[in-house]
Amino acid sequence: MLGSAELFIAYRYIKARKKGFFAFLTTLIAIGGTTLGVCALVITLSVMSGFQQDIRAKILGIQPHIYLTRTDVTLFDNYEIITDEVSGFDYVKATAPYIFGQSIIKKQGYTQGTGALVKGIDFKSEDKLMDLKSKLSKDSILLDDEISDTGIILGNELANSIHAEVGDYVIVMFPSQLSSVPKMKKLKIEAIFHSGMYEYDTTLAYIDLKTAADMFSFDGGVSGIAIRTSSFDKATQYAKDLQKKLGYPYRARSWIEMNKNLFSALKLEKIMMFIILALIIIVASFNIISNILLLSVEKAKEIGILSAMGFSKLSISKIFFYEGIIVGTVGTVLGLASGLLISYGLKNFEIFKLPQGVYYVDRLPVMIIPADICLVALCAFAITIIAGLYPAYQVSKLEPLEAIRYN
Repeated sequence: MLGSAELFIAYRYIKARKKGFFAFLTTLIAIGGTTLGVCALVITLSVMSGFQQDIRAKILGIQPHIYLTRTDVTLFDNYEIITDEVSGFDYVKATAPYIFGQSIIKKQGYTQGTGALVKGIDFKSEDKLMDLKSKLSKDSILLDDEISDTGIILGNELANSIHAEVGDYVIVMFPSQLSSVPKMKKLKIEAIFHSGMYEYDTTLAYIDLKTAADMFSFDGGVSGIAIRTSSFDKATQYAKDLQKKLGYPYRARSWIEMNKNLFSALKLEKIMMFIILALIIIVASFNIISNILLLSVEKAKEIGILSAMGFSKLSISKIFFYEGIIVGTVGTVLGLASGLLISYGLKNFEIFKLPQGVYYVDRLPVMIIPADICLVALCAFAITIIAGLYPAYQVSKLEPLEAIRYN
C-alpha cells in the first residue's frame, strides 16, 4: 500500500507543477531531452542497420556464399567430380564453376583502356546461383540465355568508363604465358549488368567459361567453384564443414570471411554512433537530476509533514526517485514512438532523395531491428534510474523539523 502511495504522490507532485511555469518548463526540458536523445538513437541505428542490410544484399547479389578453391594454386581439372560431391551436401543449393583472369579492356577504335577482372562463367549455372539475369540491362542481346563465344557482359560503370554500349565491340588484352607480349581478343558487348556496388560495376566483366579457358590457357580447368547455401548467415559454418570433409588441397572461404574488414568497420561505426548519441540521453539525465532537486526544495514543507505522518526516509526518497522514473519513462516512450514513426516514414516515403551519381542508393535504406529498439529502451531507462538516485538520496537526508522550519 505504501509503495502505491509513494508513486501516487510522485505523480501528483509532477502534475501540480503545471501551476508554476518555470518548474513546469524544467520538467518539459527534462522530458524533451530524453525524447530527443532516444529518437535520434532509434533513427540512427535504423538507418545504419539499413545500410548494412543493403550492402550485404548487394554483395550477395554478386558474390556466392562460398568460394571453393585449391591451396596449391593449381586448376580444378576435375571440377565436375568435385561439383557432384559438393552438391550432395544438404545445405548446398546451387554451384557454378568460374575462371578469373586479369585484363585490360578498351573500346574498338579507342586507344584508352581500363583494367578489369574477367570472369568466365556458365551463364545458366551463374544465373541459378546469383540471379544474374535480373541484373542485366533491358537492351541485352543474349541468345538462349547464353554468352556467345565472341560475347562479353560489362559492368555499367566499366562500360561508361570506356564509352561503350550494348552492340559495340571491345578489345580485351590479357597476358600470354608464352611471351611478354599480351594477347588480344575482339568481343561484342551482349549485355550490361548493374549490381549496385561500384567496386564490382567498375571492374567486372563476364565471358563464356569455354572462351575464358581458351584465353587464359586453362586447358579445361577452372579457378574454382562458387556455391550457394541454404542460409547465408551460416556460410562460415558450412565453409568449415566443407573444408573438413574435402580436406587438402581444397579451401572453402565464406563471403563473411572475404568481407570481414568491411562489416567489422560498419559494426564498429554503429557501436560508436550508439555511444555518441547515448550522451544526449546522459545530458538529459542531468536535467532530470536538477528537476528533482528543484522539486525537493519546493516541497520541503510537505517532506517534513510526510515525515511527521510516519513516512520513513526511504519512503520519502522513493517519492522523488519515482518522479525521475516517471519523467524518464515518458521521455523514453515519446522518443521511441517518434523515432519509430520517423524511421517508418523514411523507409516508406521518399522524404530524402539522394543523388545516384554520388551515392550507390537513391534513398535512405532503413531497417528497424527489434533488438536495437529494446537496447535503446533499456539504456535510456537505466540512465533514468541512475539519474534519480542522487537527488533521492539528498532528499532522504533532510530532517523533518528542519524542513518545516526552513519552509
